[in-house]
Amino acid sequence: MATVKLTINDMEIEVERGTSILQAAQQLGIEVPHFCYHERLTVPANCRMCLVEVEGGPPKPAASCAMACGDGMVVKTDSPMVKKARKGVMEMLLINHPLDCPICDQGGECDLQDQAMGYGFDRSRFQENKRAVPNKELGPLIKTIMTRCINCTRCVRFAEEVAGTPVLGQLNRGEDAEIGTFIDQLVQTELSGNLIDICPVGALTSKPYAFKARPWELTKTESIDVHDAIGSNIRVDVKGREVLRILPRLHEDVNEEWISDRTRFAYDGLNDGRLDRPYVRDDKSGKLVEATWDQAFAKIAEKLDGLKGEEIAGLVGDLTEVESIVALKDLLEKFGSPNMDCRTDGARFDPSERAGYLFNSTIAGIDEADAILLIGTNPRHEATLVNARIRRAQFERRVKVGVIGEQADLAYKYEHLGDSTADLETFVKARSGFAKIFKDAEKPMIIVGSGVFEREDGEAIHFALQAAAEKLKVIKDDWNGFNILHRAASRVGALEVGFVPQAGGKDFNGILEGTRDGSIKALYMIGADEFDARSQIGNQAFVIYQGHHGDHAAARADVILPGCAYTEKDAIYINTEGRVQYAKRAASPPGDARTDWTILRALSEKLGQTLPYDSQMQLRNHIFETYPTFAVDDTPIKASWAKFGSKGAAGKQPFVNPVRNYYLTNAICRASATMQACSREFATQANEYLEAAE
Repeated sequence: MATVKLTINDMEIEVERGTSILQAAQQLGIEVPHFCYHERLTVPANCRMCLVEVEGGPPKPAASCAMACGDGMVVKTDSPMVKKARKGVMEMLLINHPLDCPICDQGGECDLQDQAMGYGFDRSRFQENKRAVPNKELGPLIKTIMTRCINCTRCVRFAEEVAGTPVLGQLNRGEDAEIGTFIDQLVQTELSGNLIDICPVGALTSKPYAFKARPWELTKTESIDVHDAIGSNIRVDVKGREVLRILPRLHEDVNEEWISDRTRFAYDGLNDGRLDRPYVRDDKSGKLVEATWDQAFAKIAEKLDGLKGEEIAGLVGDLTEVESIVALKDLLEKFGSPNMDCRTDGARFDPSERAGYLFNSTIAGIDEADAILLIGTNPRHEATLVNARIRRAQFERRVKVGVIGEQADLAYKYEHLGDSTADLETFVKARSGFAKIFKDAEKPMIIVGSGVFEREDGEAIHFALQAAAEKLKVIKDDWNGFNILHRAASRVGALEVGFVPQAGGKDFNGILEGTRDGSIKALYMIGADEFDARSQIGNQAFVIYQGHHGDHAAARADVILPGCAYTEKDAIYINTEGRVQYAKRAASPPGDARTDWTILRALSEKLGQTLPYDSQMQLRNHIFETYPTFAVDDTPIKASWAKFGSKGAAGKQPFVNPVRNYYLTNAICRASATMQACSREFATQANEYLEAAE
């Protein structure tokens, strides 16, 4: 690898050829102020704040973000010439910038504010009136005050390069230059909230967060997101007991520095529609009435008394943490019940081999893939950050993408190869076009959506996919290109602890059928809100619902036990690639709500089946000892390739993408006014454009 040596502020450094002076300075820990430069975006060099002096070069300061390091180069970042130039640039930037720091939500976190203090001039020579720019309507998430804009074009480049939705651009020239949409259009991307993070001034801020708090008033807690199976690293900002903001944390191997709009803006759903006390259904009126914990436990003990193990079943939903899943599994086993399942979307696949349900290549592995085949998935809606990585692979490395399944706007080009298992079989046999590119690739990648298993022939499809992976040679000594893309944050954790039907037990569909035919007399559900419980659960079954929102399952429950949302408890989650991560408690639960595993521990004592742990540390030690994959933190443990699935006839019906409304996928989102507004506005806009096109 070719390198060059240069000196910056009397410090010598050797860097890879092509590295910019700004990047070299950062490696030395030297701060060079900048606005338009962003390490994940292309370099426009239009703000001129990063000026440095290059000895022997032009007799003027140079833009360090756009000048590559040269051998023997001597650079000064703090010379009198540089300081004078930066003051002049800052003076120019502030000509039209309004003096509204006291009412700007970016105040206290503003790059312009900080750099004006550190590098600016203490007075201005410009006395002209400041220009005004009309605000743009970008939707229910982003608030715009475009008069503050300094035309750094970060938002334009992010929308085009990362999100793949180039609706923003720079209009006009000179004094009239402004950022906007070419036609009145909303920024319709699932990554739009990141525009707020990358804006260095207060031109783009969060509409739901507007005027709620200043950054120094908030308690900040590092945690993990649960709105999909990516496990994005987040920071939860709380004032009092109310979550006011969620921001991304840097994790290069998972979400880099981005998060999806559902992760960022659904937090208002944590305050609405909450269950804050136990409820018991009155035998006479048939209505749910408030109760104490003792009354709720007594009702459960009464109904479970005398039931056989095979008459009891358990289900866990998409947002449930590992501790609660293990506690419920242990309790069901004490009763001798084999009836349990975590696949409340009705998915059928073989959970016996880890390689058959993990994202084996890892999310960061997308950056190495040289051909990608998507089967039955829309990653833009199922795992937005995975889709962004695929978009970047194509944008930067021209990686070819093929799709077998329902067509959708994925924000990048792809070749549609069909929509069923029959088309997969054809692809495996083909020798030309994308099939040849895929088979010739050194690191080919198959990404299978979990929705392909949500049908009667799911296990046969699982078997067919395993066979196809071997025929396409995606499994190599140093590469496993077979990946299942889950949508539920709890799914892989539940599969790792074996919360699936035990010997002779019923799966999700069997449990629901059992409640209707009378073979299942009691059903315990934790956060299982992914199906219509009122219509699918039989009327005679006794239903216990433990969760944090009065959503689908709570309406059918005979006893409701209020639990904690993901921001209100310390918890373990495993993402789709098998990475163990820890969520931290950021806020207090409402009313009488309790941490989920403690509810099960207290209930087990009332039922005479006491669970063998009294603290979360004891429970976690039990998990680590029983399930070794949990002992390794933040590092996916590779799974050995093996046979999985059940041999049989896979149906020829088309694959259907399971996420029909990105903004309303779980109980928290459905309770969120912001997500409901997004659903209305973006769906309406899409329909209007469709009608115009027709």
